[in-house]
Amino acid sequence: MATGFAKYHGLGNDFILLDNRDALAPHLSPEEAVRWCDRHFGIGADGVIFALPGQAGSDYSMRIFNSDGSEPEMCGNGIRCLARFLAALEGLDETASVGKTYRIHTLAGSITPQLAGNGRVAVDMGPPYLLPRQIPTTLAEPETRAIDCPLRVGDREYAVTCVSMGNPHCIIFVPDASAIALEDVGPQIEHHPAFPQRTNVEFVEIVRPDYLKVRVWERGAGPTLACGTGACATVVAGVLNGKCERTCTVELPGGPLAIRWAEDGDGHAFMTGPAERVFAGKYEG
Repeated sequence: MATGFAKYHGLGNDFILLDNRDALAPHLSPEEAVRWCDRHFGIGADGVIFALPGQAGSDYSMRIFNSDGSEPEMCGNGIRCLARFLAALEGLDETASVGKTYRIHTLAGSITPQLAGNGRVAVDMGPPYLLPRQIPTTLAEPETRAIDCPLRVGDREYAVTCVSMGNPHCIIFVPDASAIALEDVGPQIEHHPAFPQRTNVEFVEIVRPDYLKVRVWERGAGPTLACGTGACATVVAGVLNGKCERTCTVELPGGPLAIRWAEDGDGHAFMTGPAERVFAGKYEG
């Protein structure tokens, strides 16, 4: 049976989007998602995103299977792509969709993207979570924050800061992000015993207090060209360590994201960046 899909990317972090509004369960199994994401024998993507019916008062729900079949709680680049996909499903063109807001139910809670025009989407990512049990990590005492903690990986020790944006992140500040052997150290940190649910990893170079360069190892996907939750977590970690401002441009291998960590209210993080449709088709397999 042929299944319709659309391919989108956010700064090169690419996803297969499925219209799953007729059922609460994903149309694909994790094993099928792995085959679809294979870049040689499938469509090729970092993950599959399902647009599901709304729950708990939301407009729609979002679930994701990574390219290894695991299921993350949320994805920042993915939710921007989902917002544009939903607008297309509703028959809204670029002009008509500007200002359109969706309340999306995710495994990380309710997230609110707003279509901003010119292919860009602004997202209220909610507040970061900073206590070890919320991330989760064993690197700090229960009621403290995991800021600038030592982490032994092989024969090297890193100073790491841990933040959750609904999914876990381990942030490491380095003089030169491009010099990191990401494919070597990334999986070691992702699967480190200090992270009982594994973790995403960001290596961060401070160019200026308002401009950061980041390379990402994503839990369940490996090195990706961009990570929206990781960009937010990076700015939060930078502020906590006194290294950056609350409003920053975060340059990822696929391009820049605008990130702001609000100081007032509940301290929500806000992300603005592009989401682009690549193509649509039908998968027979």
